[in-house]
Formats: sequence, structure tokens, C-alpha cells
Amino acid sequence: MPYSTALPPEKEFDMPVQAKICGLSTPNTLAHAVAHGADMVGFVFYPPSPRAVTAEHALMLSNLVPPLVQKVGLFVDADDLTIAAVLKTTPLDVLQLHGAESPERVQAIRETFKKPVIKAIKVETADDIATAADYQACVDWLLFDAKAPKTMAGALPGGNAISFDWTLLQGLGWSVPWMLSGGLDAENVGEAIATTSASAVDVSSGVEFEPGKKDPERIRAFLAAAKEAG
Repeated sequence: MPYSTALPPEKEFDMPVQAKICGLSTPNTLAHAVAHGADMVGFVFYPPSPRAVTAEHALMLSNLVPPLVQKVGLFVDADDLTIAAVLKTTPLDVLQLHGAESPERVQAIRETFKKPVIKAIKVETADDIATAADYQACVDWLLFDAKAPKTMAGALPGGNAISFDWTLLQGLGWSVPWMLSGGLDAENVGEAIATTSASAVDVSSGVEFEPGKKDPERIRAFLAAAKEAG
């Protein structure tokens, strides 16, 4: 895997917990994420989301990101033309697939665009987690997020400020790195890491004062709590 971000298994446990701030849309909040230690910053290319940005806006933001921080583009069941159009404008480092993409589709995206891929697994039960095994051979990261209840009004593919039962991940492992998402914030991320032994955490709604509006102080607090827990 020449473009894999996977760490050698013997080194994974030596690494501090990594943190990703997703759904950034302003220079100020991006600057706070970078200044306070975010390892990854995420831009959402899914128009129904209140966090969505255009490729041109993401380019402006990406120009503010230092080389050691990875720029992640979040897509939801996007076709090749959509992804290609974004990449033509925005220099992303990683593609995050947050829809119902099959393993075959994920593999095709990875091979076509030659970018590391994060695949979100939506979790409610242990059976949902089991589906991650089907993606191990075609991703560079797995991401476990909460599955939105069918009765939830206005539910998005992610960023719904809900969590799942973290104990479902206890004692499990995969051949690629994985990160935890879903309802995380500065108050619970330490417990979440302790419960799951996650090697990385991802947050969006947990650092907002309203959907799509990031709070610099909540970003700082979340990153501090995640780094302390790791």
C-alpha cells in the first residue's frame, strides 16, 4: 500500500492519541485547531450539511494548514466526478467516506485517486461493528461513528451529537488504525478513550455552539482533553 497511513502494529501503542477536528469552515477556528494540536482537520463536501464548504473555500482554508497536519475531505456516496472536481481545486491528503459505500466502491476510490481513505462505520449494535472486517483490505483507517436513529428528525450521515455504546469496541482490533467518533466532547473524550483504547478521536458537533458553528474554546478544550487522555 504505497499511499497507506497505517502504522506498523508494533509502533501503534507507542503513539499518542491522534485528534481530528471535522467540519471546519473559518480561518479562525482552523487556526485554533492547528495551534492546539489537531493532527487532522476535516472539510465537509456534502451540501446538505450545515458544515459544508465549496472546493474554493476549502482551498483558502487548506492554504492555512501546516504540512504536518493532514487535510481530510469528507464525502457521502460521492461519484468520481464530484471527488475529482474537489481534488482539482483542493489539495486534500485523505478522503473520508461517510456514506453507504461498499468495500468495492471504497477500493475503487482508493485506487482511482491514490489517496489514503477513512471509511466510516455507523454503529448501533455489535453486528454493525462486525461489518468493519469487510473494509480492512481497502482502507487506511476505520472510523466508528454512531448510527442515527430512524426516528431522528433531520439526521445527517455524521455530526448528529449522539454516541453509541463504547463497550462494544472493547477487546477488538483490526489490521488498520481506527478512530472513534460520535457525540464526543471535552467532557467525555477521556472516558471514551479509556473505554475503547482508541488510537484516534474525531469530533465535529462536540466543539460547536450551534450546528456548523465551531467554538474556538471548545476546540482547545477537546484537544487538551484528548491529548491528556492519550
